[in-house]
This record gives sequence, structure tokens and C-alpha cells, in this order.
Amino acid sequence: MDLLQLPVLGRFLRWRHARTALQSLMLVLAGLVILDGLFGPQLAPRNLSGILPWVHWRGFVVLALLLAGNLFCMACPFMLPRRLAKRFLPADRSWPEVLGAKWVALGLLLLFFWAYEAFSLWASPWLTAWVALAYFAVAFTVDGFFRGAAFCKHVCPIGQFNFVNGMISPTEVRAKDLDVCTACTTKDCIRGRYATGFGGSRPGGASGERDPIRLDGDRGLALLESWTGTGAPVEARGLRVGNAGRRAAAGQAGGTEGLLQSGCELGLYQPRKEGNLDCTFCLECIHACPHDNVGILLRSSIRELSTDPVRSGVGRISRRPELAALAAVLVFGAFFNAFGMVEPVFALRARVAQALPLLWEPTTLLFFMAGGLALVPGLLLLGCAAASRALSGGRGGLVERISVYIWALVPLGFGMWAAHYLFHLLVGGLTILPVVQEYLSHVGLSGEVTPRWGLGPMVPESWLLPIELFLLQGGLFLTLVAGFRIAQREEGSRRRAGRAFLPWTFLAVLLFGAGVWLLLQPMEMRGTFQVL
Repeated sequence: MDLLQLPVLGRFLRWRHARTALQSLMLVLAGLVILDGLFGPQLAPRNLSGILPWVHWRGFVVLALLLAGNLFCMACPFMLPRRLAKRFLPADRSWPEVLGAKWVALGLLLLFFWAYEAFSLWASPWLTAWVALAYFAVAFTVDGFFRGAAFCKHVCPIGQFNFVNGMISPTEVRAKDLDVCTACTTKDCIRGRYATGFGGSRPGGASGERDPIRLDGDRGLALLESWTGTGAPVEARGLRVGNAGRRAAAGQAGGTEGLLQSGCELGLYQPRKEGNLDCTFCLECIHACPHDNVGILLRSSIRELSTDPVRSGVGRISRRPELAALAAVLVFGAFFNAFGMVEPVFALRARVAQALPLLWEPTTLLFFMAGGLALVPGLLLLGCAAASRALSGGRGGLVERISVYIWALVPLGFGMWAAHYLFHLLVGGLTILPVVQEYLSHVGLSGEVTPRWGLGPMVPESWLLPIELFLLQGGLFLTLVAGFRIAQREEGSRRRAGRAFLPWTFLAVLLFGAGVWLLLQPMEMRGTFQVL
């Protein structure tokens, strides 16, 4: 099923300005959040900056990933200033190889986890507003100096959250018929569509350099795949590549002169694209394809998690240690984030503060983070990898085995994120109504209205725990199924696969038990006056 074929939704998504319309709406909301955060009341439950980002946005992000796909990146407001950046700044530099593809984003994600608790961002509308402003500034700067969608691919921690957890989404942007792609000679999905006489029409250079758009068949596809797939040097294929060709593979053939429609700026070549990693649902490939051969198709999330093909723009995920580290932080971060909001942890942190009175509280939090996101996960993963290798009689390093099996835990981690964030949304979702009432009254757009501060829960309290447990159990089920299929892929026989996956099953059940315990604890209510 292709969502683009649906009567109303499909027509909207096919509209060339659909993404701009969504981004403009989100930009207006972001502006209101920033203004209220800087100049409005600094009590979080009475401020747009205190509830929209931390209650509603996070809840709707996981709900969208669960039911549809990476809708936030599609409507991301931070990308509108980026268009200005690329117009007024050169945007001609390659991302430095020394920084790696994801290490910067991983570091920023860890920094956010620490700052969120250390400075109680959820309770400070003023700090939240400045975080949003900083996000706009960084997106503008990075994409103003680097080619393609460098901010999305290499920097944005929110994007990485969506990319990894989007692996469980029921939809994917992909080609509908690969035979059509093979016969295509323009490859507009990756290079963009240009007016006649522009882009891709230049001959090779004097030194024998070639443009893949000028190479039909296997040679052209090999060039495109070498740039957008494994990342291996093209010289290894015995081919020399000119700058025009490199720009074409990045969706920037011939610069922007004569550009009618952009191609994929993240280097995801549709015939070789697999899954949702690095896909922002920008739909540029859909609009660029001259054959109407790209759609938003329903798919199996288990297949994406349990297979390991060479993915365009990503390569083989089992050979990407920084991607494995990112997945591990997001899996264990789901439990660590909820861990910081339950009553027993408050008592533990109070005892630590009394024992170490000279340390700044954010410094003591670093010890908790080091244990919860590095030491404990590292020991558990290394132990599982060692036990799995010993039980199956396999070979290879422990890090390599972790890079293979960590993807099985993604659904369980997402189940915890969804249970946690939807809990706050369902408990405090209606708080937006009195906050908007007070905001409109404050700016003089409504008369004297008494805000209904008693509003909050969207569902009866008795529904909350069953919904949370259902999401967590669903994550465990997908983890076990995907994990066993990974083991079968790696080990061959079902018997060896069962032995190889046994330690990872133990870890999954252990995390599931920790999640159930967390959901049963009294949890700090944020963004609402309600107390449960």
C-alpha cells in the first residue's frame, strides 16, 4: 500500500509545497514557544515553553513514529532557516572525516540527557527557549558551510532519535519498482531535476573524470553506489570520478543553477535505499522522480531490524560502531530517562548529595550518567557478546558482535520511550488549553477569561498502566522476534541461533523487568499541576 494513493492525504503529500506548509506551521509554534519562554510566566505548567516541548511534542513524536513514520523531521522548523543559509553562505565544504558520521550527534545527545536533568530544562521555560534558539543557530551555521543535509545527518540529536526509532515505523519512503529505476537514465531522485542545459549535461574533464549521470548501466550505478552506499573509495572500483559527478551523487549536480527540484541531500539513492535510517521523510525524491516510482509504502519493521544489506548512504549497520553506540545509548537511555523521574531515585540522589556536599549537583549527575549510560550498559553488552560467542562457538570480536545484535533491542527501547512519553501526554495533554487561554489574554487577543487549570488528563487514570505495559510488551515481542532472526542470519542453523541469542534474550527480559518496575513507581509529574 502506498500512502500517496490515499485520496486526501496522498494529494496533500504530492503537493510540492506540502513540507514547507508543515514547516511553516511548526515554525510559528516554535516562535510562540520561544517568546513565551523568554517573556512569559516562568512557572512551567503555565508557559507554552514548559508544556509544548516536554509534554506534547515528545508524546506526538513517539506516537507518529509508532503509527506513521518520521513525521517530525518532515515538518522540522529548523530547516526553514537552513534554506536562507544555503542562499547566503557558500555551503560547499564536505563533512570532516575525522568527526565521523555520527559521533558529534552522539556527543550532543549525551550532553542533552545530562543538561535536561542537571538544569531541570523541563521546569525552566527561559532555558528551554534558549535551547530552541541555539538549535536554530546551529542548524543555520552547519548547513550554511557544509554540503547536503549535514546538520540532519551528522549533528541533530533529535534526528538521530527519529532515525533509529523510525526503524520500527510501519512505513518507508522507497522505490516501487526497481526495474523502472534500472531503466532510468537521469537518476533525478539523487541528483535533482534541472532545466534543460543545466546539471549533469557537462562532459567529463580533461583527465578522464566521469559523471555518473553520463554513465548508463552498471558503471553509473556502481559510481552512485560507491558514493551513497558503502563509502568505499571509488578508485577501488577502477574508476576515476570528477567533481561534477561527486556533486551529482550528493544531489547537487552543477550547483543550484537551473535547479527545478532537489534530490536527496542525505545521499539515499532509491534503488539501494533500505529502511528509515537517515531518512527525514523530506519527500524530495518523490517530487523529483520523473517516473512516479517512489512512494510511502507499508513495510515490515522486523525485516529492517533483522537484515543487514548494504544500505545507500549508510552501508552495513553491523560494520558501523558509531551507529551501534548510538543505538545502545538510545536503548538504555529510554530506561535511564525514566529512572531519573521516579521517587526511589530522588532519595538516592539526596543521599549522594549529603555524602558529597562539596560537589555541584550537575557534577554528581555525571556519576549517575556514567553508570546508567556507559558503565552498566557496557558491562551488560560485553557480557552478552562474550556469552553469545561462547555458547554458539562463533568467532569475531565482542564489539563486532554487539554491533550485530544491538539492533534487536531497538524495539524494546522504543517501547519504553513510548510508554514514558505517552504517559506524560495522556496525563497532561489538556493543560495546553488553560495555557493558551492565559497566553491569548496576556497578549490582548481575548477578553477576561479564567483559565481552567484543573484540566490535564486525556484518559482515565485506570487506563494509563495498561497502555504503558502494552507498549513495553510489544517492544519485547519485536525484540525477541528480530533478535532470533538476526541470530539465524549470523549462525545459520536454528540450534546455534538459539544458543547465540540466549544471552540477549536474558538481557531483553532484564530490561523489560526494569521497565515494568519503573512504570509501577510514583513518577514526577512535569508540565502539569496534576499529582498521581
